[in-house]
Amino acid sequence: MGEATDGAGAHGWERARRALDGVGLPPGSLAGRRTLTGGTYNAVEELLLVDGTRYVLKVPPPDTAPALAYERQLLVSEAEFYRRAATVGVPAPRVVGDRRDGHLLMTHCPGDPWGDLSVSERGPLRRELGRMVARLHEVTGPGFGYPSGALGPLAPDWRTAFAGMYDAVLDDARHYCAWLPLPVDEVARVARTAHDALDEVTVPRLVHFDLWRGNILVERAEAGPRIGGLIDGERMLWGDPLADFVSLALLDDIRRDADFLAGYQEAGGTVDFDGPARQRLALYRSYLYLIMLVETVPRASGDERVAWVRETVGPQLTAALAELGPEGRDAADGGV
Repeated sequence: MGEATDGAGAHGWERARRALDGVGLPPGSLAGRRTLTGGTYNAVEELLLVDGTRYVLKVPPPDTAPALAYERQLLVSEAEFYRRAATVGVPAPRVVGDRRDGHLLMTHCPGDPWGDLSVSERGPLRRELGRMVARLHEVTGPGFGYPSGALGPLAPDWRTAFAGMYDAVLDDARHYCAWLPLPVDEVARVARTAHDALDEVTVPRLVHFDLWRGNILVERAEAGPRIGGLIDGERMLWGDPLADFVSLALLDDIRRDADFLAGYQEAGGTVDFDGPARQRLALYRSYLYLIMLVETVPRASGDERVAWVRETVGPQLTAALAELGPEGRDAADGGV
């Protein structure tokens, strides 16, 4: 494996050696570096040692780089997620070394991002995933919000924390003059109408919040495919477990995923899609879709990506907000 083509050159090699040295590994044991694709904020590369051991190194962009407010100190949240996942036996990278002002070095998980699977393979894997997520949701935290402190200290209640998170991304939309299908103030007004539903959440629980297929590694084994690890926990927060169901069914409805829900309940997860729960799900969907729309500006996304987000995610945001209006609340109160 040769030098990574990340433009870092000799500096990249020196940075990787310093990361190894910082955790007591011989800097001279570094045999190769390879840039890993898929990351949208932090730089990610695989480090190969002379003995064949592989690690993953994440490095944040400069503090001056454009970013959304919640993205500051993302690696703090990611390290917290991995440490907490280990306490309930959920496969994920193990933190080897991290610095609040710098990199995160972790072990390499087996497998590749979830790709195309046969029907016979998909069902058991979604069930396995459901059991893992239920175990994650057993982990409780010291307060509500992002553990990184990017938006301030943890809050004593979920309404305060989530309202702050939502307001922060709306402020980002204003700051970056991001395109939205509705005016920013209208989005804010509609979201506030559903805040009462947040008061039902009284215990802060571990939420990954980015469990789309690209962050679920699938390992091929003789007995069949299995989940090798849950990665990219940088958007982890303490909050409502229902929030995880948004990315787990990205641009879809988790209630259609019978296999996942069966596994979730088998492992003790509680699922009750009553009116307030559906209102919260709509809020969380709108929050994620706002992030996806607004981040195209600081990311300097290409025209093709921008067009896809506007054409695909824009209507999803509009639909989620419609569920929060009077007609949407009436429907939530009256049916499944």
